[in-house]
Amino acid sequence: MTAGGLHDASPILDIDELRVSLFTRRGVLPAIDGVSLKVAAGETVAIVGESGCGKSLTALAVMRLLPDPPAKIVGGAVRFMGRDLAALSDREMQRVRGKEISMIFQDPMTSLNPVVSVGDQLVEAIRWHGDVSRKEAHDRAIELLRMVRIADAERRLNDFPHQMSGGMSQRVVIAMAIACGPKLLIADEPTTALDVTIQAQILELLKELQAKSGMALMIITHDLGVVAETADRVVVMYAGRKVEEAAVEALFERPLHRYTRGLLGATPSASRRRGTRLAEIGGSVPALSDLPAGCAFQNRCPDAFDRCRQAKPSLLPLLPGRTAACFAAEEELLRHAAVVGS
Repeated sequence: MTAGGLHDASPILDIDELRVSLFTRRGVLPAIDGVSLKVAAGETVAIVGESGCGKSLTALAVMRLLPDPPAKIVGGAVRFMGRDLAALSDREMQRVRGKEISMIFQDPMTSLNPVVSVGDQLVEAIRWHGDVSRKEAHDRAIELLRMVRIADAERRLNDFPHQMSGGMSQRVVIAMAIACGPKLLIADEPTTALDVTIQAQILELLKELQAKSGMALMIITHDLGVVAETADRVVVMYAGRKVEEAAVEALFERPLHRYTRGLLGATPSASRRRGTRLAEIGGSVPALSDLPAGCAFQNRCPDAFDRCRQAKPSLLPLLPGRTAACFAAEEELLRHAAVVGS
């Protein structure tokens, strides 16, 4: 690992100071404010935060699927295997999307056409990006359904989405996403609509598929239980900015940003003493049109002080392999260093 907590290998995905603005009647709103992150081959990076923090918009920017209007990339770069995706033509991006980069969306039912059999949808996805016959695509579709552990795959090809459970529909969506062997798979809340047992099965499936193919995996979630199960590294976002980044073990052992601490405090865990209440983060993520001066988390932070209200904290390397944008964390580490040094 490098000092920045990234793999030494060249990244598959390199997001550099990405800025996305929303052009609205109320003015131009900064939806993504200078976010940078890298994902290497075979690595799983989780992007976490509450709704409205910019996680999904970051993924949509990578896929060049931002709703335009109102959203536009206004700065930074998104490089995939060295290519700047923003510089590609729409036709070139269509070749990348689905073949080299695939995405699993939150609700599997919105990703599947309700009036087309799952087999025909798989065959279409395979043939769109590959010069193969319908028979070859049909055989590949059966193979994919078996890979995602759908029993009686050949018969299931004729099913329509409404004939499948939520978990099975999500497996079909995953099969479609990996049909062309992508180098990067983006999973946006892949288990949100599923019960706990099916969630675990889907996460295990994603890990198995990654282990076999070596693809990079970027998971977008608000669920730190999912992060603990799947991620190598975690990026925490708040109000459109990256506020902390760390290896998953380090983040759970010692979160630096007060927002990260709040998220962990609100997460159920086996080690929590029975009968103790989960902590709450009071308030909500501020609207983009009403961001406070200084740190965006200041009004919800138990440790905020004057500096937090006056200036935006920069993302700094506060510990080896750790970055955070938090004045309270800086002060805490300085106090700790003074005690140790005295």
